[in-house]
Amino acid sequence: MNAQQNIAILGSGNIGLSLAKGLVAANICKPNQVILTRRNVAALDEYAEQGYQTTSVNTKAVKKADIVVLAVLPQQLNKLLDEIKPVIKSEKQLLVSVISGVSCEDIRKHLEVNVQVIRAMPNTAIAIGQSMTCIATDNGTQKNINLVRSLFDTVGVSIQINEELMTSATALCACGIAFFLRSIRAASQGGTEIGFHAHDALRMAAQTAKGAADLLLQLSSHPEQEIDKVTSPKGCTIAGLNEMEHNGFSSAMIKGIKFSAQKAGELYPNDEA
Repeated sequence: MNAQQNIAILGSGNIGLSLAKGLVAANICKPNQVILTRRNVAALDEYAEQGYQTTSVNTKAVKKADIVVLAVLPQQLNKLLDEIKPVIKSEKQLLVSVISGVSCEDIRKHLEVNVQVIRAMPNTAIAIGQSMTCIATDNGTQKNINLVRSLFDTVGVSIQINEELMTSATALCACGIAFFLRSIRAASQGGTEIGFHAHDALRMAAQTAKGAADLLLQLSSHPEQEIDKVTSPKGCTIAGLNEMEHNGFSSAMIKGIKFSAQKAGELYPNDEA
């Protein structure tokens, strides 16, 4: 973004606000270049005091924006698109959607304009700058793809994927946060059963999980390589792993991800289909 461009975030909830803060913290833009919208605009008073533009009128925000981020719930999208349709400037604006289950084509068809649309699927770790964000498009230019990646790289790591995989990305990365949190919770409960106080067990489990993830990310290794380093013949680690597998640990995770992907594909009530 340059100093003359504005970005409007329509639906400034957790994801939208985290993106706004990330962009400003990384000096991608100034607060006055970010327009935040919310039905209850008073909830944005803190941001207005910091210099962000705030409004409850989406059309007002879109008129001033070069980049428009759609960040509402899937069931609210059609109403939002109907609202902003008259003020979309297809030749000048870029639309970025962070809405689950909605294709780029869905958005263009509803707006009835050939505007460039790029999808981004972050997760809630965006709040601490650790999101895994997947980026996809069917008509965006490489320049705009790079721009969107640079925006989301301020709040974590981004990767470009084929659009047909975006629903799967929702399950693996966005829903996946909850799956890994549940596994940490289960580990902490196990720790309590074997003698640790609950708060100590949770901290130990969370740090162990963080260390395991960093081993893979920093060493670019495979999970089984790292597992082999901690398992020995007739040892306690392999005994624990096998007990978990006998009870369906890996199978349950795989089935959960597949089921979430199925449900993610059903979130958007596309009445035009």
